[in-house]
Parts: sequence; structure tokens; C-alpha cells
Amino acid sequence: MEQNLAVGLDLGTTKIVAMIGRKNEYGKVEILGIGKSKSLGIHRGVVNNITQTIQSIQLAVQEAEAAAATKIEGVTVGIAGQHIRSLQHSDYITRADSETVIDEDDIERLINQVHKLVMLPGEEIIHVLPQEYKVDGQAEIKEPIGMYGGRLEANFHVVVGQVSSIRNIGRCVKSAGLELEGITLEPLASANAVLSQEEKEAGVALIDIGGGTTDLAIFRDGIIRHTAVIPFGGNVITEDIKEGCSIIEKQAELLKIKFGSAWPGENKDNEIVSIPGLRGREPKEITLKNLSKIIHARVVEIVEQVYVEIKNYGHEEQKKKLIAGIVLTGGGAQLKHLKQLVEYITGMDTRVGYPNEHLAGDSDDAITSPLFATAVGLVMDGLKRQDRVKAEEIIEEVIENEIEEVVEEEIVEPVVKPKRSFLDALTERVKDFLDNAE
Repeated sequence: MEQNLAVGLDLGTTKIVAMIGRKNEYGKVEILGIGKSKSLGIHRGVVNNITQTIQSIQLAVQEAEAAAATKIEGVTVGIAGQHIRSLQHSDYITRADSETVIDEDDIERLINQVHKLVMLPGEEIIHVLPQEYKVDGQAEIKEPIGMYGGRLEANFHVVVGQVSSIRNIGRCVKSAGLELEGITLEPLASANAVLSQEEKEAGVALIDIGGGTTDLAIFRDGIIRHTAVIPFGGNVITEDIKEGCSIIEKQAELLKIKFGSAWPGENKDNEIVSIPGLRGREPKEITLKNLSKIIHARVVEIVEQVYVEIKNYGHEEQKKKLIAGIVLTGGGAQLKHLKQLVEYITGMDTRVGYPNEHLAGDSDDAITSPLFATAVGLVMDGLKRQDRVKAEEIIEEVIENEIEEVVEEEIVEPVVKPKRSFLDALTERVKDFLDNAE
């Protein structure tokens, strides 16, 4: 695989997507190949059949390799699922010497302290995301590095997940003959692909409606404030259509995509769809009004659950108001009249998010569909990780050269190393576990 390529692997409940991309000369992401396979062995974001998941990953990867005419070695994988939860936590450290300025090490020490939080059995901290800092009681500090102070305090957004679920994903990736380069929380990947910096500053809720789960990520002042995973997605809507109309799942899915609407008032009573009967049976006639009533009932339930999470974050307080409203993405966002329904229930401005913010201008329309938001975000994450690794290598080279050339009178400027994210550390732990397990 070429050095400057990155591969995103989105393990969804309905589909697995492998996407190969690279940066072009304008810094935009160019998608070279995409592979899709039916997701077997994953339920609501959690692996429940290792063998089937491995086969599905291999199919998607082979298709992407054929499209891009290159070999895939390492991938950035997204994690989601109902086992993901988040909590707010405050912590502080007392510095030994308040006469020196706060540096990276102090922040690292504070973050490491949060990592020692006692979790429920089988859970592990995935992300520790600092919100605001306080230095000696002075609040609302975004960047404390370089300030004087004895007590450094911070509010954290802590994302927690099930260790076994994360390790199972690692196992599937490794068994499919791929290297696990990075792990990213799927709502964060989708957010990077479809949100603009202005929206993140103003305050925005990203709702990613997948097949098995609906992911929520709330940003304000450019910082992630809240994440949640609701264990319902497009599949429960299909299930309801199947039960309500007494048809098979494949027909229910097609009906939802072609004729489905989240707003029942749109359809007239005489609009009817005829569904072929099974094995010589009579065809079934279904009114579109009934179809949208079934869809509407379930979508309202999903949106209301998401809105409860938005209210839990504190959207109704003036200081926490989400000015940029809601952005819908994921396969479920393509449902007709969903935007209007979400605006009606929440009273918030809503738009459908397409992952074309960072893509090269000549990208295929199919790729800029909300369906691929997470995969595009994972590719972007992989490219960012590569840039970090390159920067570290350059810095190490510079340090080595300076040490060789240093003369006694010269003072060597300290070089700041790029920070490794905690997801990189988590990836390392999963890799070590898989290596030792064999």
C-alpha cells in the first residue's frame, strides 16, 4: 500500500464499508476506491459472530482493492454500539512548583488521573476529552499551557466502552489479514466529515442514523460536549413495516427506501403499491398512507429519544444553546421528510449533512451520500494519524541533528512533540492484547 494512502473501515449493522483515500495537492481528500458488503455477524454495532464478520470485512476490502488497484494493509476502524456511554467528570492536580509555567506534562498527568477512574466490570475508558480548564480558581480557560498556577483543574467528557467488544473488533480485523492502525469513535468520525468549524463553534448536534444504532455528538465552542448511542436505527423501521404489512424483510426495506416518508399527511388515501406474493400467492396491496404511518410512529420514537439526550446536555439553558441546530447524517437521513419531522419535534434548525466538506471537488455523487459519512471521517482520521507520525519522525530527526551539531555556547530550543491521542494508546493496547492472545 502506498505510504500516503489511508483506509477507513466502517463496521455497521447493515453494511461494512472499506474506503481508500489520500490527500490531493490542495489538502482535500480524494477517494480512490470503495468496497461494500452486507454486514453479517454485527448487531447494533457489536460483533456477535466472528467468522461472518471476518468474511464480510474481506469482501468489502477486496472490492475496494479492485477499485483502487492497490493492496490494503492497515485500516482505521470505527467503534460504536449500545455499549458506548459517556459521562462528565471534574478532576484536579496540585503542582509542586507554582513558580514554573504549566506545560504538556501537567495536562498529561491530569488526563492520566482521569484514566484511573473506577469503571464498571468489563468497561474501559476510550476517550478523555478536556472541556475547559481552571487555574487557581480562574474559570473558562481553553488553553492553560504557558500560564502560572498551583492548582490545575478541568472538566472532562469521558467516553466509556466494553473492553470485550473493542477486542472482538480488533480480532476480526486482524483475522481478515489487516493491521489495526487506529480506532475512532464513529460519531466523532461522522462529525469530522460533515460539520464545518463554524457549526462546531456555534453549537450543533450531529445525529447519525445507522442501521442498528443512532449516534449523537454535540459540539459547542469547537469542543465535543456530549456523546450518546441510542440502540435503534433504520432496521427497527424495516422490522415494523415487515410486521405491519405482513411482508418479507427484503420487500420491507425496498418499500421504505422507494416509497417511505416520515410524514403521513403527504400521501393520499388512494396511493397504493402492489407487492408480489410469495410462491404463487396473490399480490399484496399496501396504501402509502399506512406505510408512512408505520414509519412515522417509529421515527418519532427515535427522534424523541435523541431529543431527551440533547436536553440532558442542557440545550434549553441560554449558555448552552445549540445555535447551529441539528445535522442529520447516516443512511437513515435519506428518509423523505425526515428533516421537517425533526424540526417539528425539536423546534431546532435542521439540515442533512453530506460528507463533501473535505472531499475533492470531482468526487463521485455516490460517495458524498450521507450513507458514507462515517467511512469518509475514518479515512480523514487515518490521514491525520499519518501526518502526526510524519511530524514525529521529522522532529526526532531534527533533535538528533541538533544534538550532533550543538556547540557549547548554543542554546537548543526545546522542541514540542505532537501529542498522541488516547485512541492511539487504546489501539496499542488492543494490538498488544491480540499479539499476546495468540
